[in-house]
Formats: sequence, C-alpha cells, structure tokens
Amino acid sequence: MALLEVTNLGIAFGGLQAVAQLDMKMEKGQLYGLIGPNGAGKTTVFNMLTGVYRPTEGDIILDGKNITGQQPAKINQEGIARTFQNIRLFDQMSVLDNVKIGLHNQVKYSMWTGIFRLPGFREKERQMNKQAMQLLKIFDLDKEAGLPASSLPYGKQRKLEIARALATNPKLLLLDEPAAGMNPNETEELMNTIKAVRDRFDLAILLIEHDMNFVMGICEYIYVLDYGRVIAQGTGESIRNNPKVIAAYLGGD
Repeated sequence: MALLEVTNLGIAFGGLQAVAQLDMKMEKGQLYGLIGPNGAGKTTVFNMLTGVYRPTEGDIILDGKNITGQQPAKINQEGIARTFQNIRLFDQMSVLDNVKIGLHNQVKYSMWTGIFRLPGFREKERQMNKQAMQLLKIFDLDKEAGLPASSLPYGKQRKLEIARALATNPKLLLLDEPAAGMNPNETEELMNTIKAVRDRFDLAILLIEHDMNFVMGICEYIYVLDYGRVIAQGTGESIRNNPKVIAAYLGGD
C-alpha cells in the first residue's frame, strides 16, 4: 500500500473547477515534484491535502486511513506537514521556540500540569528543548537558537520553516516553493539538505517549485498540472521531453 493515495480528487469554487480528477501515489522515502504554470492548481492541491480546502470530490488516503476533509490540525497529527510559498514564522519568537511549536502536537500533559508548571511540565519542556536543538543542528541553525526568527537571513528562515514542519513528526512533508528567492549557492545547499532530511527521517516529500533545475536535480518522480488536471507524470527525463509539458510552459498548441 502506498503511503499516500489520492483518487479522483477535485474541488470547485462556484462554477470554476480548480482541480479535477487528480490521481497521485507516493511511497515512503521518495522525493516527488508537483509542477505546472502559474494558476495550474498546485497550491490548491496542497491546501486539499492539508485540510485548508475541503475537496468536492475524491479521496485522500494516508497510510491506509481516509483523511479527506479533516481539519488541518487533525491531518497534521495524522502525518502531513507543510511549508508555505510565503514564509510563515513567528518572527519575534526565538528560533528555538519556533521549532518547539511544531513539537506541541505530540505533547501530552494535563491542563493543571501546564498551569502550575508541575514536574511533568518541566520534564516535557526539557525533552522538547533537546529535540528542537537536534533538529536545528541538522539545518545548521543551532548557534542561532536564541535569536528572534526575524533576524535570520532569508535562506535560513526557509530552513527554519522546514525544521518546524519536521518537528510535527510527519510521514509526508509538503514544501511549497522552498527555493524561491534563493541564490544558486543557497539553492544547491537546500537541495542537499532536503535529500539528507528524506534519508534521515525516511519520509516522503512532495514539493512545488518553479526552478526546473532544482526539480530535475532532486525529484525522482514528477506530476505536471495544467488547468487543474495532470497532463503528464514520470521521471525527470520523460517530463523534460514531453510535448504536452513543453506546450503548457511555452504556450504552444
């Protein structure tokens, strides 16, 4: 059984069919790409997978469980985490606390334990600090743990957002344009980091990206959307030479 199986997924806004008849399969430990021209429906797919939008048709099966239309927090607990096209960090909070927020979906202690800072609370905080620092070290952010997130340069803010998503212990990680705004050196470093994360955590990763060199250099399987429908899928080499894909990007017939 695939880790993620999407069948006949679609959503309409009024009379506009934004995504239709979407079928996707993803296996644990693999890197996938979702590409297409602006307005093709890529972020809409992410929003359906994470519960921001409720599909009007179809099913989303994660690790054998139907999660279609569940609330975002529930879907996150089931094992899907994401980053956003526009970075969404808690700017004035520390780098460490941003990651600890991601860990809170796994914390179990009573309300009174938290209110009165009982020993159980202090032990959980100690564990979370340790886990968060381990994640920050993977992204070479441990030295900035005490700084406000807003003080980090752009490339490191991108990494912090990924670290926070990983803190929720996902089975599937969705990255929305992770290389946007990065220079070539930052992009290459990010590619290596994403591969290392995939290998270390043995999870599936699906990313949206407009940088085709990035996509072809990292993704093992690619889905191409145009007007909300999959027009091609396969390896990078097959996608690169697909006439439908070339026409979609270049505006051909």
